[in-house]
Amino acid sequence: MKLTTTKRLERLHDRYANGDLSRRTFLTLTAAAAAAAGLDMPWMRRAMAAVEQVRFDGWGGTVQDAIDKYAFQPYTAKTKIKVVQGTFGDEDEIITKIKTAKPGDYQVIHSSGVNYYIKYVNGGLTSEINEANIPNMANVLQPMIDPFRKLTPKLSAVPYDYGTTGIAYNTKVISPEEAKEKGAQLLLDKKYAGKVGGYSDMTTRVWYAALATGQDPNNLKDMDTIWAKVRETRDLAKKFWSSGAELMDLLSKGEIVVTDAWSGRVAALQDQGHPIGYLDPAGSYAWMEDMLILKGSPMAECEELINFMLDPATSIAVAEGQSYPPSLDPTKVKLTEKIEKLPAFDKTGTMKALTFADPTYWATNEDAWTKQWNRISKGA
Repeated sequence: MKLTTTKRLERLHDRYANGDLSRRTFLTLTAAAAAAAGLDMPWMRRAMAAVEQVRFDGWGGTVQDAIDKYAFQPYTAKTKIKVVQGTFGDEDEIITKIKTAKPGDYQVIHSSGVNYYIKYVNGGLTSEINEANIPNMANVLQPMIDPFRKLTPKLSAVPYDYGTTGIAYNTKVISPEEAKEKGAQLLLDKKYAGKVGGYSDMTTRVWYAALATGQDPNNLKDMDTIWAKVRETRDLAKKFWSSGAELMDLLSKGEIVVTDAWSGRVAALQDQGHPIGYLDPAGSYAWMEDMLILKGSPMAECEELINFMLDPATSIAVAEGQSYPPSLDPTKVKLTEKIEKLPAFDKTGTMKALTFADPTYWATNEDAWTKQWNRISKGA
């Protein structure tokens, strides 16, 4: 019996509702069926010209390797949409490229949380996500979503993971007891001169100078003292690293024995058997990362990709692979023992034990502080 167009559309809708068809495939087949019946609407033409790839830019290294293996490859196998990838070491650099590119040239960015989100918002680079297309957002930690929602009620980004910038140290040289006793002051210990490292980033340098001087990083009172401490660390440092891969290389080869460091990269080194300890001193810099969809992107496909990435099975696999806790609420989703042992993991789901940067405070001071950091980093 020949199916009517109406019955064919009903069956396609049932298959889509049951999860047997991706949204992209559903739209394409529906448009084809309607077109065969002589119907022609703008949405049909867009569906027939289905997107074949999505552009993603991230941090590279072990983090992006995990995302590619456990999220992008399975996503492409399921939807036939290819994820074209780029990498960056400094997010300010990719923002500059986005501003000079055409809308849609860059689409999904693995971004550094609200501190950077405000830059995209102020630059007019954000989109408006249809959250109904990302049902897995229901499992995302609300304390991670709220800071984004305060900046834009209609979100352009979805939190994906989080971590801390704590103190990494070589346990053959520095004992856990010494590290705990000295905390942030360990980066200023003269006996490790020439063996100290640090992230070449204004925020991290100012943050750790604040901890070393007993100041609140979100309410600094004495910037002269801050800059003096930044210079002290600079003079003791062998090198300020600029990427997670460089951090891991310096630590694994023993070229540095103490540095501020990203928790997940340290966990990866520990998994590889390197003698690296990790400490989060009181007030250490906590951060979250998000998947940001830029203005001009193919929204339906990008939303579908992010929803796939937030699926608990996918998100857990990525988290274990990149060694950063996922944005999933542990009171809603059962996480693995490996994730629960990761540095910075918050089993309560409240995030109250972590200290995040106030995005408005830091955005207000960023230009002036960045200029001063650039001068100091060059020897001033």
